[in-house]
Amino acid sequence: MELPRIEARGLFVVCDPHVAASPPGHRLEGYREQVLAKLSACLDRARELECHPVIPGDLFHWPRENPNSLLVELIELFRPQRPTVLPGNHDKYLARFTPDVSLAVLAAAGAVRLADRPGPAFRLETPSGSVLVGASPDGTPLPRHVERAGAVETVWFSHHSVGFPDFQEGLVAPRPIEGLDWLINGHIHRPQPMVVKGGTRWCNPGNVTRLTFTARTRERVPSAWVWRPGAGELERWPVPMRPFAEVFPDQPFPAEPTAEESRSLFLKGLERLALRRTQEGLGLKDFLDANLNPEDPGTGLIWELYEEVAGGEKRPRRS
Repeated sequence: MELPRIEARGLFVVCDPHVAASPPGHRLEGYREQVLAKLSACLDRARELECHPVIPGDLFHWPRENPNSLLVELIELFRPQRPTVLPGNHDKYLARFTPDVSLAVLAAAGAVRLADRPGPAFRLETPSGSVLVGASPDGTPLPRHVERAGAVETVWFSHHSVGFPDFQEGLVAPRPIEGLDWLINGHIHRPQPMVVKGGTRWCNPGNVTRLTFTARTRERVPSAWVWRPGAGELERWPVPMRPFAEVFPDQPFPAEPTAEESRSLFLKGLERLALRRTQEGLGLKDFLDANLNPEDPGTGLIWELYEEVAGGEKRPRRS
């Protein structure tokens, strides 16, 4: 099947907006209007640059039961440009992308180009030539090689737990991927330095919406990023934002957990999952994927226990 073709000068990358009608976490009232304003500004900038917008997962903070008025606003906002959107873990219900989640509604309305399957997604026709763009949404494998098929460059989007220098707990180690020039990852909210492995550049721009109430978040400037053919790095575009003190409470930051406290939180998370486990153990598998460090000595034993008890898929292998 021939891939869809999109004419543009490049790609405008907007990671993990986490749209919601009510404020998540420590965010104050006004979150809905603020995140929609960010998306609107990003789409305006993409239009000015003649770039096609891509959202590599977690468009929504909650997968379902978002109010119809919010979905209508997004449909009206997205329909003129139809950004490409990958399903992230927050866009799925019980680890599955089903017709009743909000992102599926936007796709059915024709407001977004949905990249919900792993593989080549479209051809970007640029003044420099044809670019092959692929996707690996949440829970799907990254490619082992990419057939260039005459493309001047290849770009792949993902929503994975990648082991970047400042995120060593990631399950996927950056590696050379034959035929792939760029891998641009969502999911990890903290921006990561680019890693080059062979001919593949691995990038993690970080989310455009501040969610965590920490000193690190206070200092960070959320940004969208521009990819153009022939570039050696992504080009940063700081998104419009309100001062930290206007969107988070005026109170001391909570203490960041120590390694021992993190282990305790992990066990508490397991207890919560035990109370609301699914018939197929999908919730547990996702929890283990997100929280186990493959370098820890006990990780292998935990996965063996999971395989024995859940009788499901084998553990993910670090690539």
